Amino acid sequence: MTQLLRKISNWYFLHKALPYWCILAMDCMTVYVSGLFVYYFQHGGLELAQRFWQVTLGLSVCLIVYILSFVAFHTFHGVMRYSSFVDLHRVAYSTATAGIGICILHQVQVYAGLTPYMLIPRIESALMLFIVATMLMWSLRVFVKSMHDIYRGDSSIQKVFIYGCMSGGIALAKSLKNENPRRYRLRGFITNDKSLCGSWILGEQVHFDEDSLVETMKKYNVTVLLVSPLQTDHFITRTTLIDALMAANIRIMMMPREAEEWDGKSELTHQQLREVEIEDLLPREKIEVDMDAIGSMLSGKRVLITGAAGSIGSEMVRQVAPYKLAEMILVDQAETPMHDIRLMMARQFSDVKNETVVASIADKDHMEKLFAEHRPEYVFHAAAYKHVPMMEDNPIQAVRNNIAGTRIIADLAVKYGTKKFVMISTDKAVNPTNVMGCSKRICEIYCQSLNQAIIDGKVKGETQFVTTRFGNVLGSNGSVIPLFKEQIEKGGPVTVTHPDIIRYFMLIPEACKLVLEAGAMGKGGEIFVFDMGKPVKIVDLAKRMISLSGAKNIEIKFTGLREGEKLYEELLATQENTKPTHHPKIMIAEVRSYDYNIAKQNEDELFQLTFTHDDMKIVSKMKEIVPEFKSKYSKYEALDNR
Repeated sequence: MTQLLRKISNWYFLHKALPYWCILAMDCMTVYVSGLFVYYFQHGGLELAQRFWQVTLGLSVCLIVYILSFVAFHTFHGVMRYSSFVDLHRVAYSTATAGIGICILHQVQVYAGLTPYMLIPRIESALMLFIVATMLMWSLRVFVKSMHDIYRGDSSIQKVFIYGCMSGGIALAKSLKNENPRRYRLRGFITNDKSLCGSWILGEQVHFDEDSLVETMKKYNVTVLLVSPLQTDHFITRTTLIDALMAANIRIMMMPREAEEWDGKSELTHQQLREVEIEDLLPREKIEVDMDAIGSMLSGKRVLITGAAGSIGSEMVRQVAPYKLAEMILVDQAETPMHDIRLMMARQFSDVKNETVVASIADKDHMEKLFAEHRPEYVFHAAAYKHVPMMEDNPIQAVRNNIAGTRIIADLAVKYGTKKFVMISTDKAVNPTNVMGCSKRICEIYCQSLNQAIIDGKVKGETQFVTTRFGNVLGSNGSVIPLFKEQIEKGGPVTVTHPDIIRYFMLIPEACKLVLEAGAMGKGGEIFVFDMGKPVKIVDLAKRMISLSGAKNIEIKFTGLREGEKLYEELLATQENTKPTHHPKIMIAEVRSYDYNIAKQNEDELFQLTFTHDDMKIVSKMKEIVPEFKSKYSKYEALDNR
């Protein structure tokens, strides 16, 4: 018997779904059997045997009503092995409608005086038929679905726990149960509310969030943990649990941080989750910005973004585009990434007028043509060479692109009436120890002094210059995370320059939100400093990534600090103080003022030195402009000892 059932199940589940007429026939047979059962229950087996054909004739009339209802509600159009709650609801609606129809026909029969020839069941019989038929049709679908899940086995269906059992967790659970075909099987919920521990939700037990939870998950053969979006912030603080999950090779899936936050009302499915990445596990505070102020600033305006294909620039594009701009002008010298930006704009922001321009910001003639043609009202200047070792070896390019390029864009902004110029700087500009950081500090000095010259009437214009400083952004081009990922995929070693090196990190979307907020609040001349939170030890980051990958025996190799590299980054120079703003994450640095004419003359002399191609002379001049620039682990240290 067992072998026969297995052969039948093998044949059924290995073939395509049954045709619609087969399901309709099964449902009709279910209604017929239900009718016989109801009559047997009401009148006994002897009377059923004596009046079998009369009962069958009456049930035939009922079947016609049920078939019409099945057709109206499409109950037989689904695939039984993938039945969901939607299908069960559809069955209930159809049988209830048929039951009401039979009751109406019964009353018509009574009023017509056809009682002696009664074929239509009485109202109580019709009600019982509705209940029994509905239960049997439900049971049939649940049985087929369960058999299909068992047949597919644990090798194809992964068992999961859901972290969080409130609205987010329940929405995920319903998504799992309604999935066709099913890939996951829910085995339980996790909560940090002790009052819910031991209770049952949707037929699954609720477990308490504790460090020994991994053992419980192993007991249930759970291989995946889905994190409710409402529990993400709490979950990432459970470092002990996370480490234990990763050590047990239990996959963690959660809502991507770059995704829109779930509002607790809209549809939520497990397909919106993805496998966790290291960025998701770093603690963060929720950042709120004044959307109205930003919208008021940008709505209906022409906006130019330099470095638009870079990590920061491209995110600025995504965050600025929804504000109903009059036009976006996107500039970057990287052709392929700019092509990607163009495709993204066409796909996601087709209603926004935009122009993607492949050009260098150091090309003055091309930049002037752009400003003259489009006359941008707001400029977000993100273009820069930023790799410390590369600029240490190529100071000429740091000067020509970072410093000269910034000056070109800043001067054109003033000339063509730009309202606000927002420059994106770096924490490496504070007490710089490398060429790249110093080049950005010189850019800051020029923008500040130009802003003051406009206020003093020395330069004709109305442009307000605002600078924003922040540290490393996670996932950007050249950050440690992509490098570590590549090294782990190759089997190691993972290279860290120093066991004690620390860095401040911020997610790209969060950094760009603060840039927009600072741009909206800035009145001109400010250097805004962002609260980057707690610094992260790079070696700890490497260990976490190795653990997250599930890789074993990957070595961490210390290579020594690179030229110009600090053990830690500063967000403010020691000579500077800060004052608060209305935003808790944004402060204003109180910096030294510089004379515009002197800043301009210093840059002119620096530009002339680039034609000598003498790195020492160029860096020496940079140190003269920024006296706090002290080289570290670099050949330029010799210049500090003179």
